[in-house]
Amino acid sequence: MDDLNRPLELVWAQSQFPSLAGPWTFFDNAGGSQTLRGVVDRISEFLIERNVQIGGSYEISQKAAEALRAGRGAAQTLMNAERPEEIVFGHSTSVLVMTLAAAMRRQFSPGDEVVLCRADHESNIGHWERLSEFGVVIRWWDPDATGRLSLADLEALLNDKTRLVCVHHVSNILGLINPIADIAELVHRYGAKIVVDGVAYAPHRAIDVRAWDVDYYIFSIYKCYGAHTAVMYGKYDLLAELDGLYHYFYGKEMVPGKLEPGNANYELNYAITAIVEYLAELGRRAGGTGDTRALLEAGYQAITAQEDVLTTRLLSYLDANPKTRVIGVPLNENSRRVPTIAFRIDGMNSKDVCAAMDRHHIAIRHGDFHSRRLVELLGEIGDGGPLRASLVHYNSLEQVDRFTAALDAVVKDAA
Repeated sequence: MDDLNRPLELVWAQSQFPSLAGPWTFFDNAGGSQTLRGVVDRISEFLIERNVQIGGSYEISQKAAEALRAGRGAAQTLMNAERPEEIVFGHSTSVLVMTLAAAMRRQFSPGDEVVLCRADHESNIGHWERLSEFGVVIRWWDPDATGRLSLADLEALLNDKTRLVCVHHVSNILGLINPIADIAELVHRYGAKIVVDGVAYAPHRAIDVRAWDVDYYIFSIYKCYGAHTAVMYGKYDLLAELDGLYHYFYGKEMVPGKLEPGNANYELNYAITAIVEYLAELGRRAGGTGDTRALLEAGYQAITAQEDVLTTRLLSYLDANPKTRVIGVPLNENSRRVPTIAFRIDGMNSKDVCAAMDRHHIAIRHGDFHSRRLVELLGEIGDGGPLRASLVHYNSLEQVDRFTAALDAVVKDAA
């Protein structure tokens, strides 16, 4: 990959998202990215050409089964899992965490300990916190005032009673990337398992569950250029130990089907193939070579380079503006930040700011983003909560400049 310094082909990338041709600038991608044309095409193809139940002997049913296998294989490539059976489909990250917690329930005994992080999205907190009803002890790993997590603080919580640690890869408010491989190594040193919420990471960086040695990794496809569905990776041996949640005749050996009650959503999961193809094509256009996984990684390298430029431009503006205050770390050191940026404007309610930005056709958001415990911990719950601008690679520097000009106008009008 000697020629892998080519910039991301932004015009081509934007052309793959039909909605970007409209009048809106989307800076609310952490709430849900725009959808690839290829995803829409795959969904339509399935519903027109393959829309029957799998398991039949006839040709169309076989084609439906092929599509589901292709979708699972694409998710395997996306996460770098060892085998397709390590991929579990579900409606959303929240549902998949709930599924996992229910399937693990009988593995816990009174007095066992689970470590949770108040900087997480509630999806990776609430379902686990309910284990306290069965005598499980909940211990809290909190970030510092800037949102950083300390490995030393985590180790102080771990002991021979620790069974599970749940943590986010990236905060959906602060945008900081946590060192998941280091966290997993520490957790495993104490004989515990780790569950990672990768929702805010997956659109920005290549996932590598094997390199990080995580036990479970979950994210939502609709925040990674696809449709409203989600995927969970689990090490095969661990999935095989889980209780099934499907019909009684789905034994524990039925991995992953026992964790997909009512079956997976065929057409949405099939469409994951289009996401992998798009990321690989980004990599090819950036000078990458090799198999699909290698091209995908090259695509994500191009994404990172593009997003670093966007992040630096926006953070520089917010940090230099006397009226705005970045929540968390206002720098992107060594690409350790994704372009999910929370901030405040002095003297303004965040709800009013969003309404004013709507008139400029720039989509941002305010509130707690279902990370309410973090917003409360940081003391940012009032006046509409934080504002959040969340960008991805198909955004441009011109859009960032349009955003900052609109924000200046909003502040001036409110003065």
